[in-house]
Amino acid sequence: MGKKFTIIDLFSGCGGLSFGLQKAGFDVLLGVDNWEESLKTFAVNHKRSKILTGDISKIKTKEIINTINGQIPTLVVGGPPCQGFSLSGPRNFYDNRNRLYLEFIRIVKDLKPEGFIIENVPGLASLFNGLIKERIIKEFSRLGYSVNAKILNASDYGIPQNRKRIIFVGLKNAFFEFPKPTYFEIKPGTHPDGKKAKITVWEAISDLPLLNKKVGVEAIPYDKSPKTDYQREMRKGSKTILNHVASLHTNKTVEIISMVPEGGNYKDLPYKFKGIRNFHIAWTRLHKDKPAPTIDTGHRHHFHPIVNRVPTVRESARLQSFPDTFKFLGTKTAQYKQVGNAVPPLLAFIIGKKVLKYL
Repeated sequence: MGKKFTIIDLFSGCGGLSFGLQKAGFDVLLGVDNWEESLKTFAVNHKRSKILTGDISKIKTKEIINTINGQIPTLVVGGPPCQGFSLSGPRNFYDNRNRLYLEFIRIVKDLKPEGFIIENVPGLASLFNGLIKERIIKEFSRLGYSVNAKILNASDYGIPQNRKRIIFVGLKNAFFEFPKPTYFEIKPGTHPDGKKAKITVWEAISDLPLLNKKVGVEAIPYDKSPKTDYQREMRKGSKTILNHVASLHTNKTVEIISMVPEGGNYKDLPYKFKGIRNFHIAWTRLHKDKPAPTIDTGHRHHFHPIVNRVPTVRESARLQSFPDTFKFLGTKTAQYKQVGNAVPPLLAFIIGKKVLKYL
């Protein structure tokens, strides 16, 4: 019988990171978060996993160990928020406002897993001229881990989204080398040996009902056959489309969206509308033939490439590489937030497969 590889997922949200790692071959022992709605989604999609709800700073390591019946996980993974890092500088790394990172470090120190994975926004790499990144690496190095950190773009790995995130991987017995990109910006008709063109928005969602002037319901049948390998992969094991419900916009909002061309944004609007939202991602219409920009948490800045509405939760989930069998619970607002906060499961799967080679 082979060795069993296990993880616990701190700041788990709905569980995109652990879902992908599970597909790679890890057993997910536990999800921990202080947001109950996201943990309901986590639980329904990780049926064999335990959950802990609460403030991580108040959860003792002993409680974690007791919840997972005394097991020590192979990896501790998660995405501790970095908003706490204050402008007073990295000398205050131990400031209480940075406690979420400190709690992640505490639990790794107590559990002594074989390794860890951290995901965060790319800005962390340059925060205080890179000193925060260096400090994180230093803290884990003190605990005996060899740490590598790199900013990855999800679209380089077959996810239809230009989502950049910094990933830290620390291992006790090896220095982790990140998987090389396998998808590239390739002009139509040109496919150099060993290279694949990046997955586009339309390759990801064109088989889903458009819901043009329709709202839809929580579970609806497919009305088209899958058209791409990506769609076939997303639909494996799924008989109905979940979470594909359109948002209702005001007539004025629909009118404004209709003025934005495919791939355009607020800069393409008539002058009188430009001041409504005038930051770089406002009123962005997705381009069918390109990867999507970073899927957000439901701020309604991005719109469907054809229909004058925001993407549904399911369309957003497709662009994040969640399979159609993954069910999101809670209010629609909560579902959008869960999708937008998640690590793309396919990226987690690819990283997990590579990590397994070192264990």
